[in-house]
Amino acid sequence: MTSAADQPLGGSHGERPGDPGPVPATGPGAAADPIRGRARGTAPAPLSILDLATVGAGHTAGEALAATTELARAAESWGYHRFWVAEHHGMPGVASSSPAVLLAHLAAHTSTLRLGSGGVMLPNHAPLAVAEQFGLLEALHPGRIDLGLGRAPGTDQATARALRRGLSEGADDFPQQLAELTHFLDGDFPAGHPYARLRAVPSGEGRPPIWLLGSSGFSARLAGRLGLPFAFAHHFSAANTVPALDLYRSSFEPSAVLDEPYALIGVSAVAAQDEEAALRLARSAGLAMLRLRQGRPGLIPTPDEAAAHPYTPAERDFLEEWLGTMVLGAPAQVAQGLERLRARTGADELMVTSHIHGHTARRHSYALIAQAYGLA
Repeated sequence: MTSAADQPLGGSHGERPGDPGPVPATGPGAAADPIRGRARGTAPAPLSILDLATVGAGHTAGEALAATTELARAAESWGYHRFWVAEHHGMPGVASSSPAVLLAHLAAHTSTLRLGSGGVMLPNHAPLAVAEQFGLLEALHPGRIDLGLGRAPGTDQATARALRRGLSEGADDFPQQLAELTHFLDGDFPAGHPYARLRAVPSGEGRPPIWLLGSSGFSARLAGRLGLPFAFAHHFSAANTVPALDLYRSSFEPSAVLDEPYALIGVSAVAAQDEEAALRLARSAGLAMLRLRQGRPGLIPTPDEAAAHPYTPAERDFLEEWLGTMVLGAPAQVAQGLERLRARTGADELMVTSHIHGHTARRHSYALIAQAYGLA
């Protein structure tokens, strides 16, 4: 869910200043639905996190992954419903190149939090390999795994070619790849199919629900036609959010998975003590995105670097437009902004992401959002 059409939407574990206390993740009334989220506390809707294992300037990928692990543990205690990671390649500022590997690690360090891919870029992989990886995750951690799928590479064309060596299909064949993956997960290829006698192992003890990810109408329509849940990348395609969700709902056909549409949207959100402090943090994400769009991906710059950057008029326009799609400010401002966005789009669930520099600031932002939104 994080960078182009239909792509992917790090300490101690004690409480810190500004953190809400732990929230029970199970118990009477806990949702058993594998798809629909549960709103915790007094929150008006389920709230989740998309994390990219962000690597900031001055830090290493190992430190970023350790921070993501700590953040997942904290998110579980704060009452977030699910925690997704995304597949990206060739981006120094993003350490989550292999969602299946990272999810196995996160699942071993949490106990109730739903974990998933936001997403796996299916054209980069053989469907059988994805079925085996996520079948194994489901067997290890039953009832906790989501399989979110995108149809773009999550990288540049040269890297995509290197990833897909030996794979003839691309994004245009996504519906066929998805059908093949689903048959491998369910073990139900029709008689006479070339793969009818093949089995993805492990399988048969349940499988993770499939989500389609999107930043345009293609996956919205496909998710609706197949009766699957849909996750839209509002955080980098805000102008397309309402049209895509409308298309999803109008295309929806009930299935064995869902009897009515269920959609979440990814939202860039940053909370701090006041709006100016949040804006200062958010500018580091804006400069990182600017450099990515210019073909110069790198580590997430510090707020000082972002403030001192000599922006051209065109770059400043890009930054202002980018910041305009974010929900940021003091905690109450962010909570109100998230609710306005949910009301405007009709989203069933919100998935916040803070692609900012520094784990302390990022963790504090998620803690403030959880508290202000009513999770605790």
